[in-house]
Amino acid sequence: MSPEGVEPTFKKQLLGEILLERKLITPEQLKTALKFQEKEQGFLGEILVKLGFAEELDIVMALVVQGNFPYLAVDQYDIDPRVLQLVPKEIAYKNCVVPLDVVGPILSVVMVNPLNQGLIAELQRLTNYTISPFIATKVQIERALARWYKNE
Repeated sequence: MSPEGVEPTFKKQLLGEILLERKLITPEQLKTALKFQEKEQGFLGEILVKLGFAEELDIVMALVVQGNFPYLAVDQYDIDPRVLQLVPKEIAYKNCVVPLDVVGPILSVVMVNPLNQGLIAELQRLTNYTISPFIATKVQIERALARWYKNE
């Protein structure tokens, strides 16, 4: 408790703020992307990449900072084939996710968007494990999918 008896509140920094602070985008680019987001919907990071204002790795690193998600270059990781069987190939490709490891009741999964609570809930229902999300770039995940699911 603080001396005044009030707990301090910590405001989570917005993705756009992180990117601006790191000088990865300009205020004008952020404004353009936010207007685009109002019309088209979607995630700001994906929109910034689509508009060519940011690189995918910049967005991933900003999400690491924002959400405190662990980053993993999944395309460089060895995965137990038994773990891969927990998520069918079609679902892995459709959602751009790679099951990584099981420890007790927890399945670690690498995904492009670890903020996607709907996908996390679907994976929990499908696997009967609690999902612990990691983040990687889409390119890294696609390479891992091609490597690990090729024989299925």
